[in-house]
Amino acid sequence: MLHYWFHDALLIRTMLLSKEYVGYVAREVTKKLIAGEFIETKAAAKVTEKVHAAMLEEFSLEDRINDEVRVILEAYSDEMNRTGANYQEMFRKVKSELVRKYKAVL
Repeated sequence: MLHYWFHDALLIRTMLLSKEYVGYVAREVTKKLIAGEFIETKAAAKVTEKVHAAMLEEFSLEDRINDEVRVILEAYSDEMNRTGANYQEMFRKVKSELVRKYKAVL
């Protein structure tokens, strides 16, 4: 799980997929797009780099949302303790709201 926002080194270290594997998949996707004539480029390395960055961003979306939920719930922790609110239930509700807010598909 991702426990940091955007810092690449920390992002890769804590993701479920390794940076090397995501890079491999990005290279393969780029090769297949070029071979299938879906794209035409003379700069395959640049395309691979952009595909890699996009994949990392997409793969880390749910983790960033989870981090935001934790920050929100931490701000309300005293109130949740006073009212006896269930952390897991509140986590699901807040996450659901953020997914809707960001129009994310998880």
